[in-house]
Amino acid sequence: MLINDTIVALSTPAGVGAIALVRLSGSRAIEIVDSVFYKSSGKKLTDVASHTAHFGVIKDGDEVIDEVVVTVYRSPRSFTGEDTVEVSCHGSTYIQNALIQLFIRQGARMASAGEFTRRAFVSGRMDLSQAEAVADLIESESAASHATAIYQMRGGYSEVIASLREKLVDFASLLELELDFSDEDVEFADRERLRTLLEDIRITIEDLTDSYAMGNVIKNGVPVAIVGAPNVGKSTLLNALLGEERAIVSHVAGTTRDTIEDEITIKGIRFRFIDTAGLRDTDDEIERIGIDRAYKKIEEAMIILYLTDTTCIDDMWWKEIERLKECYPSKHIIPVANKIDIGSQTHLPNGTIHISAKQRVGLDVLREELLRVSGTNDLTSRMIVTNARHYDALLRAAVAVDRVVASMQVDLSADLLAVDVREAISCLSEITGDISSDDILGAIFSRFCIGK
Repeated sequence: MLINDTIVALSTPAGVGAIALVRLSGSRAIEIVDSVFYKSSGKKLTDVASHTAHFGVIKDGDEVIDEVVVTVYRSPRSFTGEDTVEVSCHGSTYIQNALIQLFIRQGARMASAGEFTRRAFVSGRMDLSQAEAVADLIESESAASHATAIYQMRGGYSEVIASLREKLVDFASLLELELDFSDEDVEFADRERLRTLLEDIRITIEDLTDSYAMGNVIKNGVPVAIVGAPNVGKSTLLNALLGEERAIVSHVAGTTRDTIEDEITIKGIRFRFIDTAGLRDTDDEIERIGIDRAYKKIEEAMIILYLTDTTCIDDMWWKEIERLKECYPSKHIIPVANKIDIGSQTHLPNGTIHISAKQRVGLDVLREELLRVSGTNDLTSRMIVTNARHYDALLRAAVAVDRVVASMQVDLSADLLAVDVREAISCLSEITGDISSDDILGAIFSRFCIGK
């Protein structure tokens, strides 16, 4: 990808709207716009200060394309670190295309996906993890995913990685120095201090890798399966949580024959609810398929809401809860007793949530329990890994650190220690982009939208 030319793209969503924004970046950005932009004062854009906005018209020859507001950002005080111009025009698709084609004829090139952000990375305006956070911020659909992306984009996560890397680099340099004096048997790197450092680094890396599960929850939502026998109120509960009639409700057993999925946000966390077919023995082939799918959704879920009807609680319900706990030990199973407005609340196992889905009673308690068991009720720590590439690099860094520790226990030489320390540094450097191949960069920025 060239970085010495000037690129142009539409930075607002395609389609008709009140306004649209066309962005240019590169050494000729100001010159290109200036060649077709006319202010009533006659002042040229090449003479204006950075971070200033100017009203005027853009012409293609004698034809006025639109009245626009042009904002100028001079290098290095711009998103990309280059001269950048943003043209705010009316949202007509004709105007958008006419402006882009005009700028291309004046010497700009159509930007590829993510090229503006890639230029920001190349110019040192942000590291690679911050650049990836830009895409996460654009895609954020909840308060939690937005907060995590903002924290990472502003460099909080990068600071942690940079600190780990810096400590390892310091010790690597001392180990390398020992190699220069290997004949004199001199030890510059204090082994006890190195052990302490490695333990601290290992704990931090472990905290980061452990946070990846929570990162997935924040990014993709918490999958929750609503299961139970027919007619216990699963579809009514889904409708109550969503606040709309999403699922068909009927007194006829076996109404739900397929899974129904929808999402809600609880205190900034997305939950993906799956209403499943009632679990029972049946000879109905279609209903049987729905029940099989229900069990597949149970396997995919993080939380299982096991629903019962308080008017007909029996020992089988309790036994089924215990069976689910044995079959799915890694999942959170929440017993939920429905229809408390007409049934008994006695003889229910501890931890049961009492609700009336029809009357909307007890739903706040259920929501709080969902937040608690998912671990999302307290997100005070912002050091959360949401990126699979970062997770992989951290795992490899942890392996390298473990090898250094094992090598020190058997008193291996400095040159062998240095190999694994350098490997750990390399893994951490991949996260921030200090070491990145063109293939990796291409894959990362290709998922960005054009114009970002």
